[in-house]
Amino acid sequence: MSYLEFLGQYGDRILGGTAITILLTVLATVLAVAIAFLAGMMRLSANPVARGAATVYIEIFRGTSLLVQLYWIFFVLPLFGITLEKFTAGFVAVGMNLGAYGAELVRGAILSVPRGQWEASLALNMSPTKRMIRIILPQAVVTMLPPWGNLLIELLKGTALVSLIAVADLMFQAKQINGTTFLSAQAFGTALIIYYVIARFLLTPFMRWLERVMARRMGRRA
Repeated sequence: MSYLEFLGQYGDRILGGTAITILLTVLATVLAVAIAFLAGMMRLSANPVARGAATVYIEIFRGTSLLVQLYWIFFVLPLFGITLEKFTAGFVAVGMNLGAYGAELVRGAILSVPRGQWEASLALNMSPTKRMIRIILPQAVVTMLPPWGNLLIELLKGTALVSLIAVADLMFQAKQINGTTFLSAQAFGTALIIYYVIARFLLTPFMRWLERVMARRMGRRA
C-alpha cells in the first residue's frame, strides 16, 4: 500500500483524532493557565495555609508521573465517588500537571518585576489587588510568555497519553490503525508529522504573536 493510498483509506480517522487532540490541547491549556496563576499567586501569599496548599499541589504534580496522575483521576477517583468521563479526565490530568509547572513560572515572573515598580505603585497608594493587576502582572506576563511557549508544546505532547484510557485522539487512532494493518511507519510517521505541524505552525506562531502584542503594550521591543 502506497502512502497516498494509506491516507485515502485512513485519512478521516486521522483527521478526527487530530481534531480531538487539538480540542484536548485547548481545554488543557485553559485549565493549566488558570491553575498556574492561582497556584502561583497562592505561593506568594502571606497566608501560610494558602501558601502551603499551593506548595503541596505543585510538589505532588511536578514530582509524580503524568501517566500515574491520569490513571488516578480516571480509575481511582471513582472509588471515592468522583467519576469523570474519559475525555474530561484526560484534559483535567494534563491541565493539572502542566499547571503545576506553570505556577512556578508565574511565581518567578512576578518576583522578577523590579522592586522599584512595587515601590512606585505603593507610593501611588494603590490597593494590593489593583497594584498586582495594573502594574505587576502585565510586566510579569511579558517575562513568562517565552517559557510558557515551551510548556504548551510539552502539554501538546502530553495529550498523547490520554490514548491509554481510550480517548480517540490522534495517538489512539494511530495505534488502532497500526494494530489492524501493521503499517507502523505510515501510522506513527503520520502522527509524528501532525504533532510537529501543530507545535511548529500553530502553537509557536501564536505564542510569538502574543509575545509581540504584550511587548508593544508594555512599550518594549519584541
